[in-house]
Amino acid sequence: MTGLIVALDSPDLHESEALAEKLSGEVAAFKVGLTLFAGYGPEALRRIGAHGPVFCDLKLHDIPHQVGLAARRLTGLGVWMFTVHSSGGRAMVRAAAKAAAASQNPPLVAAVTVLTSLDRADLVQMGVDGDAQEQVVRLGRTAVEAGATALVCSGDEIALLRQQLGPALVLVSPGIRPAGAEVGDQARVMTPAGAAAAGASYVVVGRPITDAENPGEAAEAILRELSAGA
Repeated sequence: MTGLIVALDSPDLHESEALAEKLSGEVAAFKVGLTLFAGYGPEALRRIGAHGPVFCDLKLHDIPHQVGLAARRLTGLGVWMFTVHSSGGRAMVRAAAKAAAASQNPPLVAAVTVLTSLDRADLVQMGVDGDAQEQVVRLGRTAVEAGATALVCSGDEIALLRQQLGPALVLVSPGIRPAGAEVGDQARVMTPAGAAAAGASYVVVGRPITDAENPGEAAEAILRELSAGA
């Protein structure tokens, strides 16, 4: 079954930790991204990690030496998975993968392909020749060859990546919205059931859960939808 990762993007660590405690054992993991990390640093990883596996989504993107050092620190903090930008290149992804592999409990190194907030027009403006799917496969293949153990992609690219890179690869899909939910700043979205049917290993859901009147019930509804779509 496709696992649910809850994105804790509130700027308030106490609020995020309370939600993590409430959902502990019910969901696959919790995402700590730029907002929480910028406010609280490694303390956010430790406190959220007390309630379940942590997906540290900082999207590392720098020269290989710096990314390798940062990856080593994140690995030492016990995160379950962390992200790097695949557009940083083969050597950069390899540095992150090497740092992770040196641990006794190596975290997944998830390479972000194309942000789900970007559409074809954005890519053309950035000088990318081809549509999002072509770019996702191009970057995904390079990242996996460099040692990435997971890829982050929209639901639109899941089936294609499975076809091109194999059924065993861990695929993480953000931009997941239940039917009728606000899309927000996402350009390429999919429902939980659709992502599960396409073969996502994990989906990342934030605002539809964290902004809900009853986050626990919202998470349960998404889990039921994932189960039905599997």
